[in-house]
Amino acid sequence: MAKRNKSNSTRRTEKRSGREKPESKSGHRQPFRFRNILKGLGPGLITGASDDDPSGIGTYSQAGAQLGYGIGWTMLLTFPLMAAIQEISARVGRVTGHGISGNVGRHYSSGLLNAVVALLFIANTINIAADLGAMADVTKLLVGGYSIVYVLLFGIASVGAQIFLDYKRYVSVLKWLTLSLFAYVAALAFAKVSWSDALGGILVPRLTWSADYFTTVVAILGTTISPYLFFWQASQEAEDQRVDGRKHPLIERHYGAQREFSRIRADTITGMAFSNLIALSIIVTAAATLHAAGKADIQSSAEAAEALRPIAGPFAEAIFALGIIGTGLLAVPVLAGAAAYAVGEARRWPVGLARKPKAAAAFYAVLALSAAIGIALNFTPVNPISALYWSAVINGVLAVPVMMLLMFMARRTDVMGPYVIGGPLYWFGWLSTAAMILSVVAMGVGFFAGGG
Repeated sequence: MAKRNKSNSTRRTEKRSGREKPESKSGHRQPFRFRNILKGLGPGLITGASDDDPSGIGTYSQAGAQLGYGIGWTMLLTFPLMAAIQEISARVGRVTGHGISGNVGRHYSSGLLNAVVALLFIANTINIAADLGAMADVTKLLVGGYSIVYVLLFGIASVGAQIFLDYKRYVSVLKWLTLSLFAYVAALAFAKVSWSDALGGILVPRLTWSADYFTTVVAILGTTISPYLFFWQASQEAEDQRVDGRKHPLIERHYGAQREFSRIRADTITGMAFSNLIALSIIVTAAATLHAAGKADIQSSAEAAEALRPIAGPFAEAIFALGIIGTGLLAVPVLAGAAAYAVGEARRWPVGLARKPKAAAAFYAVLALSAAIGIALNFTPVNPISALYWSAVINGVLAVPVMMLLMFMARRTDVMGPYVIGGPLYWFGWLSTAAMILSVVAMGVGFFAGGG
């Protein structure tokens, strides 16, 4: 009897501490299922996957096409930097119960807040336009028709899903969409990759002292570390605790803080590792095919897909193109959602995809407006490559003050309470910020040196 009581006591203790092994109704451990692994991941995975949006795919394709395997080392460089700044963003959201915009509004001047939010809205909207254009172009490439019709369909579908789908179901859809990025891993099978050269390019930096080389490095850094990712992940951490009645901002209720920080770290590292793996796959594919064939002038992700056909075959082209559509369906809602969270929190409106449209009408109106302007830009004669360039410029300029604000807030006890961030994570966050500052300076020098 004593032994049985001890066993029951141990089981209750394990259940309270979250260490109890998952069991089925029959008392046996549940079999391994990828679905269960995916269910345990959240904002970090979605954020990481949305980083490889169609415009990002264009950047990585261009890098591989122009510079070959030798640019692969940048993925090892950016991984710890983006993982650190994203984890800090997530912690701020989880501890305070507010996103970045909400915290800036509570602790800094309204002028600074309005400038940050305005720049984010502009950059995200231009990025939405570029992503919708790329998705439409590759759809036309695959099935024919009119690009502008596909822009409308993809734009309306993305916004409609955010507004009308149940929040938990919508998050589940976003998680499953991350699997579409494995198309770029599959594309490697159709490229004649020199794995020794590819591995050398990843592990041994081979610097070329040229303007094109450093412009590409700056573009990769700006693509992998983008402000909308900070806003989205922080807001999603705050959103998840609003939805889950068992959760509260950690600054108000300290129970389970370390468990939450461990979850955030695992989720973020998984998401950023996934993001960089896909980016590296795109670079290697482009290097093995386009660069090897001397096709260095790739201006977009759609052009990269089309250029693959004569080199790697129609199946490789189709896989590459379908990946662009899948990641676009993931990235466009994240871009529009990040803009809506930023504006809504700045104005102290009710925000959140878990709220019904009537309960957060202004929030959803901003979301729809950002997507609508993105759609409309595709009807104008604006050069999409030029628009994407200026989006990158705005993102780069915006990233510096946002990252600095994040680092300052991470050390403020009136923001983080007893959970101020220190140690290696804090210094990696500043290293990431310094890298972005250097990136923006390099971009500015290149801009003025090249006459704009």
